Amino acid sequence: MSGENSKLGPDNLVWFKSSYSAGDGGECVEVAAVPAKVHVRDSKDTTRAALAVEPTAWAAFVEFAAR
Repeated sequence: MSGENSKLGPDNLVWFKSSYSAGDGGECVEVAAVPAKVHVRDSKDTTRAALAVEPTAWAAFVEFAAR
């Protein structure tokens, strides 16, 4: 994730779009992390509900996905 594309959402969370996201409308996610939860949402439809997971679950997912 890259902080260069961060933006404050209406929920007062700071959302970061993946640095792998291109401007061509491809599939991508945005993430907003707070101490107790990591929020994940569709970057193409930010009005839809976000998924909230425990930080340990997010870390395990990122580690798995990086393999």
